[in-house]
Amino acid sequence: MSVRLILKRAIQAIALVLVFPLALVSGFGRIAGVFTICAHALALAPGLPGNLLRGAFYRLALRKCSIDTNIAFGTFFVSRDAEVGAHVSIGAYCVIGSASIGPGTQIASHVGIPGGRRQHARNAAGRLEATAPGRAVIGENCWIGESAIVMGNVGAGSTIGAGAVVVKDIPAGVVAVGNPAGVIDRTATA
Repeated sequence: MSVRLILKRAIQAIALVLVFPLALVSGFGRIAGVFTICAHALALAPGLPGNLLRGAFYRLALRKCSIDTNIAFGTFFVSRDAEVGAHVSIGAYCVIGSASIGPGTQIASHVGIPGGRRQHARNAAGRLEATAPGRAVIGENCWIGESAIVMGNVGAGSTIGAGAVVVKDIPAGVVAVGNPAGVIDRTATA
């Protein structure tokens, strides 16, 4: 193990100790109201210390989250029902709901991942009914461009263009753009 990696692990351990009380009072993410307060508060922690604290808190509070993540200022997870793989980088001001984000994926700023496609349902009278949101699965080594909205699955190695709205599944190894997002290039490597 290199000296740099040892130092990184020591700093991450300190961050875990610092956020442990927040994770504990949130029931390690199981007490939704407290989880939300902690997530919003940590979203406002600036710079590298903020990135480390957010990564440590979500490591303890989400369903699954690697400590080796970069979660920028203003970004928060709506619920603990999310999974984040190793070496994921998430830009500033992103809002993430029920999602599984594969290792090595990079997400630009202002991206919304509310969950799966079914967001709202109406009953026979036309009134909105409570529905359980689906889960958006984003494969490994993807790129999600600035201000994209992802409600469908994204296959491994795919690129989602800036401002795209993903409402249906995108296959692996492609470039998709537009609203609704459509595949424009199948030559990307997965």
